Amino acid sequence: MPQSHKPAFKRYIGIDYSGAETAESSLKGLRVYQADNTNSPVEVPPPKGRFKYWTRRGLAEWLISILSEDIPTMVGIDHSFSFPLKYFEAHLVEHDWPAFLDDFQKHWPTDEKFTCVDFIRNGSKGNGKARTGNARWRRIAEVRAGAKSVFHFDVPGSVAKSTHAGITWLRYIRKRLGNKIHFWPFDGWGIPENSSAVFEVYPSMWSKDYPNEGRTPDQHDAFVAAAWMKKVDNDVSLKKFLKPDLLPEEYPVALVEGWILGVM
Repeated sequence: MPQSHKPAFKRYIGIDYSGAETAESSLKGLRVYQADNTNSPVEVPPPKGRFKYWTRRGLAEWLISILSEDIPTMVGIDHSFSFPLKYFEAHLVEHDWPAFLDDFQKHWPTDEKFTCVDFIRNGSKGNGKARTGNARWRRIAEVRAGAKSVFHFDVPGSVAKSTHAGITWLRYIRKRLGNKIHFWPFDGWGIPENSSAVFEVYPSMWSKDYPNEGRTPDQHDAFVAAAWMKKVDNDVSLKKFLKPDLLPEEYPVALVEGWILGVM
């Protein structure tokens, strides 16, 4: 008899991110869904308190708490985790993701209080002008997925604002959790056994595969991310997505630019 497949993870968290307002703002567009190996994704509200919706700061603190537990968890977040190689070359940034995170936060301190992406764009906070990009620059994964550039602001479907707001929180989580969390693929294409991992996802690739069931677009994207991750971990196909079929010279580039889980 064939051996039954054992999923690598026990919990799946899909996040539809939002780059609106500040890190302390209650954001209707910031949604979280969670599933496990026996239950379908359900929405996770923010902790009881003064906020009706998640804040970026509150979400980061919650993720740190969740990922500190000894429960192997997949987290999928729908914003870019890094920038195109041309950005690194234009600004002479070291081809190293942790170094990029520090350099980015220094210029775009979107994890600081009372700071929003637009304040940095207009020059009233940070030093964003020293670290800008071109809307024509795209990562290899974005080209493959048909996704917009991380520098394409102020257009429908843009991830530019959520990316510029979210990257500093990836750094924050990484600094708090250290080796307890695997950021894919920067920490390696393979994930250590019994580890939790954080992935960049692009729910638009799968949203039509799941009935909407009355969810808002933001809710549906978070639901779909959790549902798809659970599916591929349970049907043995996750392994092929963890090592996408790239040209030999593209693998080192992807370790700088990042990759979107599910893009082959």
